[in-house]
Amino acid sequence: MDIEPINPIAIKLGPIPIHWYGVIIGAGIAIALILATRESNRRGLPKDTFTDLLIWAIPISIICARIYFVVFQWDYYSQHPEQIIAIWEGGIAIHGALIGAVLTAIVFARKKGISFWKLADIAAPSLILAQGIGRWGNFINQEAHGEEVTRAFLENLHLPQFIIDQMYINGAYYHPTFLYESIWNIIGFIILIVLRRSSLRRGELFLSYIIWYSIGRFFIEGMRTDSLMLTDFLRMAQVISIVLIIVAIIIWVYRRKVGLADKKYKES
Repeated sequence: MDIEPINPIAIKLGPIPIHWYGVIIGAGIAIALILATRESNRRGLPKDTFTDLLIWAIPISIICARIYFVVFQWDYYSQHPEQIIAIWEGGIAIHGALIGAVLTAIVFARKKGISFWKLADIAAPSLILAQGIGRWGNFINQEAHGEEVTRAFLENLHLPQFIIDQMYINGAYYHPTFLYESIWNIIGFIILIVLRRSSLRRGELFLSYIIWYSIGRFFIEGMRTDSLMLTDFLRMAQVISIVLIIVAIIIWVYRRKVGLADKKYKES
């Protein structure tokens, strides 16, 4: 069987190829910015708060995401250093991006005299939606998939034909784990939007995002074949997910216990 994969190049501007991966990531960021800006305006923050934040957060997050990925694939990149900057071919780690984004937001909030937790709460739904959209970049690149499956298995999931065909890689079909995570993230986005109307305190919407995303990532990561490994048996993303869940719960309980979570999201 010969199934032609989707061309990873969306368009060419002269000699410059524009990859679908970058287009999809860019679309996710743009949608996230629009949503976060609308919410920040509603919360009384200056109009350009998130635009100014993203000017710094985007490049720093991309660099951190790539460094994270390269570090755990150093056996390969030490032999192919020219590939280190080739992010258009895939190979960025979301946990690295989140580390970069959070550190940037902490510094930015201090410089602007804004509560980091208020920024994080506003950004949380936008972040998880952008992640859900961004997974489709992995789909185009035929990466972040799971173990081998049969075509019948994929058809029984009632997937569109184009997804089934794109999951045909080097003569075999694979679990569309990119899709599982995308759906999990979009459900998380809906849950976070609903939670905005609840009695959560400042910071707890962001912590809810961390917990929800990490639970899904832990289980889905266990299905993937391209995981970054901490040891021969430990998948880095699963270890990080467990740590994030525990830390988020500890922070949640601690902030409530000592009175740091003094404002409800609806009122902040």
